[in-house]
Amino acid sequence: MVKIIDTTTRDGQQSLIATRMTTEDILAILETMDEIGFYAMEVWGGATFDACLRYLNEDPWERIRRIKSGLKKTKTAMLLRGQNLVGYKNYPDDVVEKFVEKAFANGVDLFRIFDALNDVRNLRVAVKTAKRVGAEVHGDVVYTISPVHTLEHYLSVAREIAALEVDAIRIKDMAGLLSPTMAYDLVKGIREETGLPVAVHSHSTCGLCPLNYMKALEAGAEYIDTAISGFAFGTSQPAVESLLVALKGSKFELKLNEEALAKASAYFRRLREKYRKYASEYTDRIDPEVVFHQIPGGMMSNLVAQLKEYNALDKLGEVLKEVYEVRKDLGYPPLVTPLSQIVGTQAVVNVMAGKRYEIVIRELEDYVKGLYGRPPAPIDEKLVKRVLGDSKPIDVRPADLLEPVLDKIPDEVKALARKEEDLLSYALFPQQALAFLRGEAKKEVEVLQAPKVEAEAKPSVNPTSVSATTATITAKARKLRVMIGDEVFEIIFEET
Repeated sequence: MVKIIDTTTRDGQQSLIATRMTTEDILAILETMDEIGFYAMEVWGGATFDACLRYLNEDPWERIRRIKSGLKKTKTAMLLRGQNLVGYKNYPDDVVEKFVEKAFANGVDLFRIFDALNDVRNLRVAVKTAKRVGAEVHGDVVYTISPVHTLEHYLSVAREIAALEVDAIRIKDMAGLLSPTMAYDLVKGIREETGLPVAVHSHSTCGLCPLNYMKALEAGAEYIDTAISGFAFGTSQPAVESLLVALKGSKFELKLNEEALAKASAYFRRLREKYRKYASEYTDRIDPEVVFHQIPGGMMSNLVAQLKEYNALDKLGEVLKEVYEVRKDLGYPPLVTPLSQIVGTQAVVNVMAGKRYEIVIRELEDYVKGLYGRPPAPIDEKLVKRVLGDSKPIDVRPADLLEPVLDKIPDEVKALARKEEDLLSYALFPQQALAFLRGEAKKEVEVLQAPKVEAEAKPSVNPTSVSATTATITAKARKLRVMIGDEVFEIIFEET
């Protein structure tokens, strides 16, 4: 039987409304969603943790606790960025272990764990801890397209992940680049090589995702990610309603409660209107060119926001080409958090400076040093020389160089913390967590009044939209203000 994992309240809203959905809006429909028949609901992780603290003035730990208490039949799932957890850099092992332990204790049943570089060394601690506490674990093979990302490359990564004793292997196609043929070959190959169940996660960005899912099912995939129609399509996942119809009468027919699904569909269609401010034309469309530039929807809308604020939207085409060149120079890293932010920001800096690598952002320097992990292919020699001089990149697991930090958290923070989880929030996002704990955080989300929703018999598919922001540019001439993760940098270009 095909097992559907719903992404509406995590990746759906992250892809289309900049992760602004509040906990109350999730809880309002939770009882209905629990009746639909999903195997699991991905409700936590990714950018939701950051967004709770940064924009919603919410406790992310309270969110997962309340969601877990409201689900009686459906598992809760989260997306975990390996050693990056839910942040934008590698964290020490003590933080990773404690975070996974507390996530499980607060209600996460299923961990879906990936590393942006497919460097399996960065998965080991998170996977080992999740298995130790008794959670279900799906290990991700991150999919992209490049001269070095061959079928055999992905099968090799899958074998490494399987050796960690995960419960399933998930193909993570964050930019919607999969083709039907590759979807079939990957699923079939991974099943044969590892003997494990295979899950498939993709996005509708270039329009092929429903076809990919069909071929994946034919090859033996057991888990498929979908979203409810109000938060589906565009740069999100395909709508579960569409798959429900497409698979009727086949051996893959979905066993879902259609009445409950209709009610949830109506709710989320109306909810999209409430968050209309965060819509973006760049995430609510089919973009066949994504196969060339490989930029995920959230990253695309972010690049557009940067260039708009700098009054340089006419340079978008130039920036897209520069993203390709920067990615090639870096050894073809997959464009997924945090690497998508790093590559995109460096591309904008290059274009605005008028010269490639005239200014190198700190995160790119760290990447070249090996502090994010092992790149898929060698980094351009000139860039290595520019960044490292005569030094060499590290050849150990990056977290091996990090000292424990939980026992070094300032007494002021400990005094403010009401629970151990608050210390973890501080370890990941110091500024935002401190403001939240002091009661100084403000809710930064603008919504329209959503009309009351009644159940509808026939929900229609309503493709949707929005942007995520991790880097901005001030409108002042020749000054670039970029934000990556928790830190803000100002880069000033001298006029000539």
